[in-house]
Amino acid sequence: MTELETITERLEALARSEGLDYHPVDFELVPPGFMTEVAVYGLPVRMPHWSFGVRYFYQLIQHRMGHSRLFEVVFPGNPSHAYLASGNSLAENTLVAAHVLGHADFSKNNALFRRMADQVGEQIVELAAARAHEIERAISEYGQGRVEMVLDAALALEQHIDVNAGVRRARYPEYLPDEPEAASGAFMDRFRTLVGTEHPSDYSRKRRRSPVPPRPEADLLWFIAQYAPEMEGWERDIFLAVREESFYFYPIFACQIMNEGWASYWHAHLLRNADFLPQDLYLDALKTHSDVVRPYAAAKQASLALNPYHVGFCLWDRLITRDGVEQARRIMEQEDDFSFVRNYLDEDLARELELFAYRENDQGEIRVTESSLDDLRETILAPRFNFGAPRISVEEIQPDGGLVLRHHHETDGRGLDSVRAQKVLAYIRRVWRRRITLHTIDEKGGPRDVTA
Repeated sequence: MTELETITERLEALARSEGLDYHPVDFELVPPGFMTEVAVYGLPVRMPHWSFGVRYFYQLIQHRMGHSRLFEVVFPGNPSHAYLASGNSLAENTLVAAHVLGHADFSKNNALFRRMADQVGEQIVELAAARAHEIERAISEYGQGRVEMVLDAALALEQHIDVNAGVRRARYPEYLPDEPEAASGAFMDRFRTLVGTEHPSDYSRKRRRSPVPPRPEADLLWFIAQYAPEMEGWERDIFLAVREESFYFYPIFACQIMNEGWASYWHAHLLRNADFLPQDLYLDALKTHSDVVRPYAAAKQASLALNPYHVGFCLWDRLITRDGVEQARRIMEQEDDFSFVRNYLDEDLARELELFAYRENDQGEIRVTESSLDDLRETILAPRFNFGAPRISVEEIQPDGGLVLRHHHETDGRGLDSVRAQKVLAYIRRVWRRRITLHTIDEKGGPRDVTA
């Protein structure tokens, strides 16, 4: 057993004695290059696609420029899977192991994580690997080009799901609900006779087909998989596989501030109480903690990006100090970032953390905006709605099979990147195989239709 394994085993015993409750965690020490791969793919093994390569090189460049560093990658589940970089020092990986235990406690007990785990299953890593194998088989049967075309469309829409509708949902009802039977009486009986049908009672209760969709539909992956007129079975399977993985990722995205803050609080707490750690290792780990939970910018500089570790740690530290661990656990179990920031980020903490909202003009000039606390909270949360993607819904299928989409710019608060929108519509058309129209706005706020 290595020194890190011995320390990790003792940290796990300490964590459980401190009240942390988590599924088993499989720790694995891997090369930094592999860490980057699993970070950009989102899972250790996932369906092959060129877009992950683009993300890989972006992450690599960010790392080499000093803008990011991957200490660990964690995949919630039962068991959870945690990858630690072999290039980390022993002190860094000691802190990371404690941090992972905080994540494991959070993912097992938070309501949103539990709800998604109940729907998707807790063996997502193994399931994703099986799906990757299925796609490799589809490539050998249908060809690289055809499979990649479907993946282009599905992954372009991976953010467009409806978590409130659930993973397992039925197609729309084929018919509208029956209308109440007309009242009987001499007048109504005579009226029905005037219709001239052989069975007047059948006329009064004629069934009407339900429109598709019956209301605006935000789950684009589900809708296309269910209603694309000429989609083949294997194509639908790819869309539904991408959709299911998006449900798995959603709580990671929607609880980032809470989750990273909770893990940061507990790694600091566990290290303070780990009397089995050598003093020099503890001090080195503490320095890493300071690097993790500080704002991105250096001293006396302003940071234009929010560090979720920093904000989350400060929020949890204040709540636990003020209200105790048990109350903090109740909050952790019930809330997500939206309610957490709105309920617990107050004026004093915002001032202490020197948080501010800003705007950037067309020339790249940055201006701090005067805003209320509510405005600041919403500025923090705005990029987290809907995976940070614009709100798009299916409005109708036209008589010729064309698909009409609508961008909800009035609630979205922003326009679309017209070049990207055109490209995504082109991807969708390849699988829908009919004309696609998107109602949106132009740069001046006027109505605009993008078609493919």
